[in-house]
Amino acid sequence: MCLNLRCFGAGLLLLAMSFAVQAATPTLVVYTYDSFTSEWGPGPQVKAAFETRCNCTLDLVGLEDGVSMLNRLKLEGNNTRADLLLGLDTSLTAEAGASGLFDTHGIVLENSSLPDPWQDDLFLPYDYGYFAFVYNRERLINPPTSLRQLVEDEQGPSILVQDPRTSTPGLGLLLWIKKIYGDEADKAWARLSPRIVTVSKGWSEAYGLFLKGEADMVLSYTTSPAYHIIAEKDSRFSAARFSEGHYQQIEVAGLVQGSQQKKLAREFLKFMLSEDFQTIIPTTNWMYPAALASERLPAEFRQLIDPSPALLLDDKRVASKRKAWVDEWLEVMSR
Repeated sequence: MCLNLRCFGAGLLLLAMSFAVQAATPTLVVYTYDSFTSEWGPGPQVKAAFETRCNCTLDLVGLEDGVSMLNRLKLEGNNTRADLLLGLDTSLTAEAGASGLFDTHGIVLENSSLPDPWQDDLFLPYDYGYFAFVYNRERLINPPTSLRQLVEDEQGPSILVQDPRTSTPGLGLLLWIKKIYGDEADKAWARLSPRIVTVSKGWSEAYGLFLKGEADMVLSYTTSPAYHIIAEKDSRFSAARFSEGHYQQIEVAGLVQGSQQKKLAREFLKFMLSEDFQTIIPTTNWMYPAALASERLPAEFRQLIDPSPALLLDDKRVASKRKAWVDEWLEVMSR
């Protein structure tokens, strides 16, 4: 045992060096949705790949969904831990931008594989997809071929959907019905509501109930069957193709204005558009990557339905009307 002052001084030096190393390793906090952070989602691979190059710690905080993320950031304001939000979508970007809680990213989206050009100083896309109702072909032999048929057939299939207040797919369905029915959307919800088994907070809960056989169909994505085909070698599941088209979702990340790690956050955004990140997306997030050529997708993606025409409402209109449309939905669903 060393008890002299020289040894004591050496011990203090080692302790100080240890603290210095810890202080020199920054942490980047990213709010995202819980399926992204799950063991089967992109999170673990994204964390490992980014930490290898950044000399930092990537803290992925899983929340219910994109709507929940934005609500939490608004609640926390300047006191938030978040440096980035990853998992908002184009139904939320105008509202998120108007909050004043995001900073410009200063990054050009190159090699875009999005259907349309992208221009947004606050938000960068990392993947995209199309909402659809997924079903088991062994359970549902004749699925609806249009959204109107799903809504208006009183003897139609039972469904599981998500809450538009807490879920981006739930909000997507709200906008999809509004796009097709316009001012008659409340009547459409009234006709559909008797066959809604459950309105869940988020996608994971609804899809889990569907796999347990709780309903004939679940609101999900045209790409969801790819998971079953690739990961489970199970071809029973399909997305119903609707003749009116499918509502599009583009998922984005945004830099939080109050972040103390903006340099590191921008490094992550650049990494997010790299091949290392983009190649993770198809078989973990089960979406189309935003910056990866279609020939790089797994062959099984060619078995998926054609979602065209892509449907989308203007994000500024969504921001201005969202509360009224949600209130309309609530009034119908509470009858």
